[in-house]
Amino acid sequence: MPQGPISVADANLIPQGAKNALNLTAATLVKGAPGTLLAVSVIVAGSAAGKVNDVATVGGVAAGNQILAVPNAVGPMNGLSRGLSFSNGLVVTPGTGQTVAVFYI
Repeated sequence: MPQGPISVADANLIPQGAKNALNLTAATLVKGAPGTLLAVSVIVAGSAAGKVNDVATVGGVAAGNQILAVPNAVGPMNGLSRGLSFSNGLVVTPGTGQTVAVFYI
């Protein structure tokens, strides 16, 4: 086994400085500036899907700035392993009865 730094494959891929917003049950401005969405986890499935929008205000949420649909199924969402960049801000709107957690930088 070679000596040296730990390979990237073995390191924790969530960057230092990552933040989270937990137990979201209503539309919430998570970050009002550009960044990267790292993960979404559905805590309570609810009866409708939620959404994530690239916008800097809750009032600005629209179909045209939606970047992700959050399924109404409990567990972590797949497909965000490299993160999802947003340019304006991050608003998370859980679906009816849904509780979600998001991780971002």
